[in-house]
Amino acid sequence: MSLSKDIMTAMKEAMKAKDQNALASLRAVKSAILLAQTETGSKEELTEDQELKILQKLVKQRKDSAVIFTEQGRNDLAEPELAQAEVIAKFLPAQLSEEEVAKVVAEVIAATGAEGMKDMGKVMGQVSGKLAGKADGKTISTIVKAKLSS
Repeated sequence: MSLSKDIMTAMKEAMKAKDQNALASLRAVKSAILLAQTETGSKEELTEDQELKILQKLVKQRKDSAVIFTEQGRNDLAEPELAQAEVIAKFLPAQLSEEEVAKVVAEVIAATGAEGMKDMGKVMGQVSGKLAGKADGKTISTIVKAKLSS
């Protein structure tokens, strides 16, 4: 079953349960997927990787907004953003721990022979490809910087 069908099923359940937060989150996901499909001008289904990138982007946007709201002392606005991020994150694959990400980064550094920060782009590209949807880009970047600078 594709992500679009999963989203529609979850939307119906949220409507029946009168869960406005989940409904708003799922509508945002559906909207983003439809926009991505129409950008290409075709009615083809998106690939799983494209769908995962959309979901990651939506979760990141909500978390970033929540951080900004919290810094400004607006917890009343931050809480719904975090709640929506949780609803959307349910459709993402399980996230890897920092130790697991560090292990993959070490493997890629060894395989590419990367030395220093000049090779960060090469390492980031390969690690991001391997861990697509399983790790946050910020976490990957932090670990790669730490490994290459030591």
